[in-house]
Amino acid sequence: MKIKEAKARIKINKLLEAAGWRFLDNEDGPANIQLEANVKITKKQIDEYGENFEKVKNGFVDFLLLDENGKPFIVLEAKSEDLDPLVGKEQARNYAKSQFVKYVILSNGNIHYFWNIYKGNPQIIVSFPSCESVKGSKALNADPARLYNEEITQDYIAVVREPRYAEAPEYQNPDTRSQYLKDRGLRMLRKYQVNALKALQESVKAGNQRFLFEMATGTGKTLTSAAVIRLFMRSGNANRVLFLVDRIELENQAKKNFINYLKPDYDTVIFKEHTEDWRRADIVVSTIQTLAYNNKYRAVFKPTDFSLIIADESHRSISGNSRAVFEYFIGYKLGLTATPKDYLKNADGDELAVNDPRAWERRQLLDTYRTFGCESGEPTFRYSLIDGVNDPDGPFLVNPTVVDARTEITTQLLADEGYAVTNHGDEEDEDEEETYFARDFEKKFFSDETNMIFVKTFMDNALRDPITGEIGKGIIFCVSRKHAAKITQLLNIYADKMFPDMYYSDFAMQITSDVQDAQQYTINFQNNNLSGNSKFIEDYKTSKTRICVTVGMMTTGYDCEDILNIGLFRPIFSPTDFIQIKGRGTRTFTFTYKSRVNRVDEVHEVAKDTFKLFDFFGNCEYFEEKFDYDEVIKLPKTAFKGTSLGGGITATTFENFNPDPLKTMTETKIGLQGMKIDRMFFQKFEDEVKQDETARKQYEQGNYAAAQRYIEETYLDRPTEYFTWDKLRRATGVDRRVTVREMLDKIFGLIPAFKSKQELIDDEFDGYLLTCGVPSGDYYDVKRFFETYLTDKEVRRAIEDKKFQRLGTDIPSYTLADLKRLGLKNMNSIVDYVNDNVNLSRFM
Repeated sequence: MKIKEAKARIKINKLLEAAGWRFLDNEDGPANIQLEANVKITKKQIDEYGENFEKVKNGFVDFLLLDENGKPFIVLEAKSEDLDPLVGKEQARNYAKSQFVKYVILSNGNIHYFWNIYKGNPQIIVSFPSCESVKGSKALNADPARLYNEEITQDYIAVVREPRYAEAPEYQNPDTRSQYLKDRGLRMLRKYQVNALKALQESVKAGNQRFLFEMATGTGKTLTSAAVIRLFMRSGNANRVLFLVDRIELENQAKKNFINYLKPDYDTVIFKEHTEDWRRADIVVSTIQTLAYNNKYRAVFKPTDFSLIIADESHRSISGNSRAVFEYFIGYKLGLTATPKDYLKNADGDELAVNDPRAWERRQLLDTYRTFGCESGEPTFRYSLIDGVNDPDGPFLVNPTVVDARTEITTQLLADEGYAVTNHGDEEDEDEEETYFARDFEKKFFSDETNMIFVKTFMDNALRDPITGEIGKGIIFCVSRKHAAKITQLLNIYADKMFPDMYYSDFAMQITSDVQDAQQYTINFQNNNLSGNSKFIEDYKTSKTRICVTVGMMTTGYDCEDILNIGLFRPIFSPTDFIQIKGRGTRTFTFTYKSRVNRVDEVHEVAKDTFKLFDFFGNCEYFEEKFDYDEVIKLPKTAFKGTSLGGGITATTFENFNPDPLKTMTETKIGLQGMKIDRMFFQKFEDEVKQDETARKQYEQGNYAAAQRYIEETYLDRPTEYFTWDKLRRATGVDRRVTVREMLDKIFGLIPAFKSKQELIDDEFDGYLLTCGVPSGDYYDVKRFFETYLTDKEVRRAIEDKKFQRLGTDIPSYTLADLKRLGLKNMNSIVDYVNDNVNLSRFM
């Protein structure tokens, strides 16, 4: 028996048992694993051979997995560890056909593929599916012809809520039809949305299982997604859908929309609110972060649990190590993005650069198009802002009116030579000159006078609400939370002068991650009741708070159709950010107010035909005239950038001048688990924080930074305990650096315990395996280098500096011979993956 064959067999046995397959009869049912067709393993064989019971007459044997009726169901073709599982593909196909089986698992114990021999290609998996999950997967068992032959009409969603809507007299009357649909909450698909579904059907007909919709902000990606979901469900190609978003505030928004569009036919839940009963739902909504953190997706789900996976804002939600979550599931996959790829056509993926602000997002977008089988840059369907503005059935979007405003200082900040400031020294010192640029504003360069001009210009020139004449609703994007606080204060002061007694410091509101209930405020603003309703006209429904001041919130996926003003109070260098921020104002809207004059109702309607984009840093000019869309961009070698974890109040000190000689001394070496008092120290901290409702609320709302700051201010460095993050880390007893986020997750029950360094390494390697794959013969060399690169900073430094001669000399842990055996291609793949996706500080 070869050692590598035996090792592969042992691993496969464990994977089978973990997935619920049985070698022997037990209380769960009869044995459902056969070694060779019609040969069932016996207890005598297990007793005789122990873990190496693969010794049968033909040596290393394959598996036949049976269904609940004892009939052949899945062929498992097993290969030695040093062989690629795919070498057994044709052999497995023939064996499966002879047994009238359509499913095959190909494995060498380390790398595994699942395959329906009559549909598509083998897909990599990291765990084996159960019999139940395969049988329950519509994606594995349905007929694609039913999907691409399904008729798609404009009422494809409307008939879900009201199948006989067309019989209503109000609908049959053209004069009342529009109001009837609005009153009943019935959504008709626009022609371009119907065309998106037809493009997907054609792609399915061509044999594809992955699709990408590139649709501008405001064109109804969620409504289109609802139609896609119904198409897959109705045609029998899906039984359950996973809808992934990249931010916590988008979960509720997606759930609300799917309920409005697809009830009563399909139920929708948010995963984190239904961790125990998510199976009852047809649509499960989750942030990618919830599933990725601590590998929750692998602990909770089988690869076949979802037949259709949709990634909203896919250039972010499946970038980096989140890609492993997306690739884990076997099924159809749809990506949604509002960011066009036109400016990516010349990106150079072979060279690395550090300082280009566009480079990282280019890599993300390139990966997005490749992930969905669109390497050419052509998505399955495209509908741009220009399309929406010029659609003959529309317009469905509006373009901005750009207000390019620059002060004397910002003009110089934007100039190539920058803004020079002379610092006058003492009589003996020479004067020093410091030069600042746009990116330094409110980070290194502060000017209250400049901020006041920004606010005055915005307020004096903002579009007014066409009904009331007050400042139209708007969003202002600032450099930082501190900057947002300044601008909010200045806006409220100015509003009080413009509109005396109409506002009470609630004209503008800061909406940043450190503001408690910030997420709810964004919802209230959307629903036109933030701080109540307008005081200008009674019964007119519009928010009293007119301006939300933010930094990074409200940039993507935030639907507020009546926005009339967008303020760019900061420079923007990312095309993606610019497109998303501008997209907050592009939605169409009709301002409506009913008044009663002489006992007659009068309806006042004004259509939104533009919005103002206040640009104080030449952003529009930059992307219109200076941005080189054809430039060959060098993609980044991105290292993890952590944030400061310290903080709290510095304890006062006392300086003692009296003698204090040493009396006794003993030495005790503490093991990895630490002292009991240390472990109890963390337990006490955990118990205290767990009972704190403010901390819990901030954490559950996803305001992790705010929760951290609150805990620092409330608990750290207090005289009673002197909790500090460093002392708490030592108290965890883990052989690595534990992050503050992990501590919060442990305290509030998201994770039961802290993982060891090796467990984290194994998790990261599985993510690499799912995302990049590994040649079978290189598996152990790749895994060893992956672990070494994560944990040995000297090896990392030698690789990054290309000082390979150090390997095996002053760095004994990894030799040049090891590197040659690994190969340059594998090395580069691992280095790129780790630098882009792994928080290396966790392994320190």
